[in-house]
Amino acid sequence: MNMTKDLYQKLADYLNTLPGGFPPTESGVEIRILKRLFTPEEAGLAADLTLLQETPAQIAARLNRDEAETETLLQEMSKKGLIIRVNKKGETKYMSAQFVIGIWEFHVNDLDEGLIRDFNEYVPYLFKDQLKNKTQQLRVIPISESISAEMEIMPYDTAENIIKSQKTLLVAPCICRREHTMVGEGCERTEESCLVFGASARYYEENGLGRYINTEEALDILHKALQEGLVLQPGNSQRPSNICMCCGCCCQVLTNLKTVDAPAKVVNSSFYAAVDSDNCTACGVCEERCPMDAILTEDHAAVDLDRCIGCGVCVGGCDFDAIHLKEKEDKDRWVPPANLVETYMNIAKERGLM
Repeated sequence: MNMTKDLYQKLADYLNTLPGGFPPTESGVEIRILKRLFTPEEAGLAADLTLLQETPAQIAARLNRDEAETETLLQEMSKKGLIIRVNKKGETKYMSAQFVIGIWEFHVNDLDEGLIRDFNEYVPYLFKDQLKNKTQQLRVIPISESISAEMEIMPYDTAENIIKSQKTLLVAPCICRREHTMVGEGCERTEESCLVFGASARYYEENGLGRYINTEEALDILHKALQEGLVLQPGNSQRPSNICMCCGCCCQVLTNLKTVDAPAKVVNSSFYAAVDSDNCTACGVCEERCPMDAILTEDHAAVDLDRCIGCGVCVGGCDFDAIHLKEKEDKDRWVPPANLVETYMNIAKERGLM
């Protein structure tokens, strides 16, 4: 193995030690992806960063590198979406980015057919690895229309509440719908639908990945997403930095989750759908809308609880008040970690990294 190959393999091995993972394959497609995204020099430096925020001076001193050259390279890499840049009190710091969620999403404006092809070859391996964890990077919350008034829903399980609690909001294109559209497999749903908050929103805006919006605009985007039957997937914490609004045809998370025998057992959700057979007309709309094939309609609709992820998309399409959401029992209810640091620490522990 030559030095250049060593650099990419070193980076691949390092990314696999991060909570999001980056598992190896026999085909080496993961190395091909890194070569499309990183120069050898960038790969070498990225592999030497950590999840701790450091100034260029600290990184250069730790790695025995020239400080000016290191700062220039770090800035270029962060603008390319290869690492994360954080500005605090006039000081710029840098840290590693995971492959997913992270580097991949940061390239929403830099996609080409070769990268898309390689990613789609790799993503089943990646998500098979991620679905082994009890704690996922995203969770599923129900659409507001599917929540009955008597249900006492926690604030972190309500998209409107999450949005209204934010000071900085941004909307970005959905990379899944964009990459499917680029290869002729897209759908008609809204592409500009990923909401990003706080420091993450500032990184997106500075890198030209999205645009700032106000609370009312965010709520309008949410309303449109609900009309289109999109699944709400916020970051898996009580204070998420994003809400993805996902379709069952393009979303890489949902399409790979759908291949699992019992999606309900691996998704992080606190709800499930139930049918009132007396009101059901067997119209089949809920079956058509369900992103997990969890509903079968014969004399009336019936829900396969091993497959239902509690998204509520079925409820939003029912004109007969025949299907509604219920909360799981306390022992099965998902209480998300307090913040994203705790989320990723839990994932790291589950992957045996801590």
